[in-house]
Amino acid sequence: MAQQGHESLTQEVAQSRPESGPPEGGFPGGRPGGDRPEGDLGEPIASTEADTSGVLCDASTNVLNEQLSLQSEAQWSCADGQRQLVANGVPNHQTDAQFVGERNPITAHEVNVAMPLNSVAHTGAGQRSINPAYALNGVKFNPGTGGRCASNITDVSECSLRPGSTGEWTMEALGQSTFDFGEDANHAHVQRGGVYHYHGMPEGMLSEQNLAGESMQLIGWAVDGFPLYARYGYSAPESSTSALQAMEPSYQLKATPDPDRPSVDLIPMGTFSQDYEYVEGSGDLDECNGRFAVTPEFPQGIYHYYVTDAYPFVQRCVKGTPDPSARPGPPPSGGPSEDGGPPQGNTAPDFSEAAAQLGVSEAALSQAIQAAGGRQADLFEVARELGIDEADLREALPPSPNR
Repeated sequence: MAQQGHESLTQEVAQSRPESGPPEGGFPGGRPGGDRPEGDLGEPIASTEADTSGVLCDASTNVLNEQLSLQSEAQWSCADGQRQLVANGVPNHQTDAQFVGERNPITAHEVNVAMPLNSVAHTGAGQRSINPAYALNGVKFNPGTGGRCASNITDVSECSLRPGSTGEWTMEALGQSTFDFGEDANHAHVQRGGVYHYHGMPEGMLSEQNLAGESMQLIGWAVDGFPLYARYGYSAPESSTSALQAMEPSYQLKATPDPDRPSVDLIPMGTFSQDYEYVEGSGDLDECNGRFAVTPEFPQGIYHYYVTDAYPFVQRCVKGTPDPSARPGPPPSGGPSEDGGPPQGNTAPDFSEAAAQLGVSEAALSQAIQAAGGRQADLFEVARELGIDEADLREALPPSPNR
């Protein structure tokens, strides 16, 4: 990292940010209320260059979750410029009873992702990410939902929580009481296939000191390589001796609902992603729920993200560049990815025909695959993002050149 005073670093990051935030409507909603960003990171901010290779490279979890009768396994390592996670996605803490039985059980599944060890934040609005980070226990953060409502509904029963729904208005899992997504005390639930994932604060992971507001806690890594912290940060960004405080996001409810939004008498504000807007300077964090500041692991300062108690709960974008292994384009192994991702081979697939068949732009398809994990993209997530049927997506994607 560049050796400058903390104050000048903080000022440079602040001065390098764009004058305005993301389009009206914020990042997560897209559709009505503003388009989603298309991955414009802007220019790198030299003073934020960071090497994280000395921190938690050998972190691991290998414990029996007795409630689930499953082993929770996660192994982190650092080599060749990458931070690698190999895990089975089973949480190492208590979950809700509904995720234990036959109805909606958590299952072990392969998690194999990489983040860069050397990262730099950028001046742009951030690159949208569906799965923006992974917890130290190997469970992914996936803050969005597939729930949708159409503009012309007259009753909430006309909305759908089902992934792949095509309504214009995107439901939030947290911060609203109109729709129930079945989250447990860790603000998590289970996707189809038994994939447990966090939408917000993973309370079961937090230390007693963090829960009491007595310490910062690094709980995971974002896909661009920057660290992710839970709830608390130093009140003075440049001082590790300043008091801890709960970080406040800079998103606020819009004063006026967007045009064509379902009636607020039917569905209150705060139910949809599009109900929020980024207001620069209104909180402690930027549009990606991050900031540059000192932390216990990085006393010279680093750009980092927070899981917060208010919207967006988990960042919906990243300020750095994800590792190439998490971007569109297959690894050299060939064949389809084991977790249902896009075809793999020695060269990046051509999505033009698939996009035309699906009725979406090639850029949108590529961006959705990248945001859902790139080489290991979950096609369930890609279909949900594009509002199309997963079976149609699988049929349209090009076959592996090795098959």
